[in-house]
Amino acid sequence: MKILIVEDEDTVRELLSEGLRSEGYEVLEADNGLDGLQMAKDLQLDLILLDLMLPEMDGMSVCRILRRTSDVPIIMLTARGTEMDKIVGLETGADDYIVKPFGIGELLARIRSVLRRTTSMDTDNLVLISSDIKMDINSRRVYKGNQELRLTNKEFNLLAELVRNKGAVLSRDLLLEKVWGYSYVGNTHTVDVHIRWLRKKIELDPSNPTRIITVRGVGYRFEE
Repeated sequence: MKILIVEDEDTVRELLSEGLRSEGYEVLEADNGLDGLQMAKDLQLDLILLDLMLPEMDGMSVCRILRRTSDVPIIMLTARGTEMDKIVGLETGADDYIVKPFGIGELLARIRSVLRRTTSMDTDNLVLISSDIKMDINSRRVYKGNQELRLTNKEFNLLAELVRNKGAVLSRDLLLEKVWGYSYVGNTHTVDVHIRWLRKKIELDPSNPTRIITVRGVGYRFEE
């Protein structure tokens, strides 16, 4: 497993590198946002540990740019620990958010949790089909008719959960548990945000959806 650490504090970066290498991870390092972004684009990575307060380019911007083209798991590291900071970070595209100071044990547990969520999609149904929507779980590709859609990792997992349970109402809390995992710290607003993004990609008229239906006060239902 190859992990990139993007952290400008030398002491913190060295401690993280030492702890991860002792667990068998291959570790790469960057001490500013621009270098981290370039390395993330150029290299095949399994996970990124991304500080928020970075020289050259801040971590939020790095995450936002990466999410346009990459689904690599990202764990944000920051001293800013308000609930709103966490919500913004997660909705920018991070998979988890750890507030400094933290122990290496907690970090390793979070890494294992994120890697499980992002790499172990249920393979009972390797291809999910609903009308003109086709999802290949192995290749993580989605097609609407003959057109391939570009979905983020979270959008893919969210749509897969809805399609697997088409016709059933899934609560926001259940979708948080299935897609974001138990360690998610925020509120169900992030589900609504991702649903809105999904509708823009699969609905003919996102303002009047016919595929992903809102069930007021409960959650969402995927219609055939």
